[in-house]
Amino acid sequence: MEEHKPLAAMVVVQCIYAAMALWAKAMFSRGMSPMVFVVYRQAIATLVLVPITLLANRKRLKEILCIGTTGFALVFLASLVGATANQYMYYQGIYLGSSSMATAMTNLIPAITFVLATSVGLESVEIRKPRSVAKIFGTAVCVGGAMVMTFLKGPNLLHDSLGVDDAGLDLQDLLLNSPASRKWVTGALFLVGSSSCWSLWLIIQVPICKSYVDPLTLSAWMCFLSTAQMALLNSFVLPDLDAWKINSLFEVMGCIFAGAVGSGVTFYLQSWCITVRGPLYSAMFNPLCTVVTTVLATVVLHEQPHVGSLLGAFAVVAGLYIVLWGKAGDVKSPRAAEHADDLEKTWSDSQLLDAESTITEPLLADDNRIEK
Repeated sequence: MEEHKPLAAMVVVQCIYAAMALWAKAMFSRGMSPMVFVVYRQAIATLVLVPITLLANRKRLKEILCIGTTGFALVFLASLVGATANQYMYYQGIYLGSSSMATAMTNLIPAITFVLATSVGLESVEIRKPRSVAKIFGTAVCVGGAMVMTFLKGPNLLHDSLGVDDAGLDLQDLLLNSPASRKWVTGALFLVGSSSCWSLWLIIQVPICKSYVDPLTLSAWMCFLSTAQMALLNSFVLPDLDAWKINSLFEVMGCIFAGAVGSGVTFYLQSWCITVRGPLYSAMFNPLCTVVTTVLATVVLHEQPHVGSLLGAFAVVAGLYIVLWGKAGDVKSPRAAEHADDLEKTWSDSQLLDAESTITEPLLADDNRIEK
């Protein structure tokens, strides 16, 4: 059971993400604003994470509260990019597109992160090495799959129960002439922007966690600052107070689930799993969320899966695993270097022992002769 705990944890995490995407899509269909939803989610996540952070760091409260001007500026930027902009674009993409497309687009994050990390010098690329070529090729496949999902909707995989003429509708969708297709493309672009923001947040997180705060404290700060940022933005964009009203228990439970479970529980499970098995193990479960969301969206929300979306999602997932295979070489190489150093040290020690024995044996022989 101990060996299967990380597997069970990651399956639970991906199922939570799938349920959160479906729940958000259902609430948006009932009229709730995605921007208001982000504020409520971040506020509830703040109420969950702040007490946990204070309890976990009760011996160094002054250190996590007083992070300095530079540290606060970096944390503010991280919350603006990784929480505010990322979640706003993600839920706008769900609202304009579909929940299954939203979860499929999250598989772009490793590829976009690789491009950004290479541009700032955090990743090294050597064309002669197969794993570096795999990372470049996998990134290209991911981007190509995202473009297919964005601009090629294609015919429905299942027959529409309303009896709409699929051929004419799909032709309009392919030519991007219908309002529905333009809405679809806008949603897909929002989702690509969301993945880019999350990748940029991963890059920004490196100096923050190295010099200022730990990941748990960073998450608490991010949720708090993101709540303030989105509330300030909504006060200008949505001045009507009626937009802030929660009209049903379904919406209340959805906000609580997204904040407490979608942010609090998943963060803890992912952090624990990364500690036990590493980041690659965690990233390999991302496509599971796409599969679960697509199946449940078709059954529960009656979303129509399309051929273009299926082909694009398959390409994105394939590109993800190619990039992960290339990254696996970076993980193994330090271990191999350490192993090589150990072998060299062992070989040097054995040579030293041989040399000592070579010197010692004649001396012992001379001592025996003297005794005799």
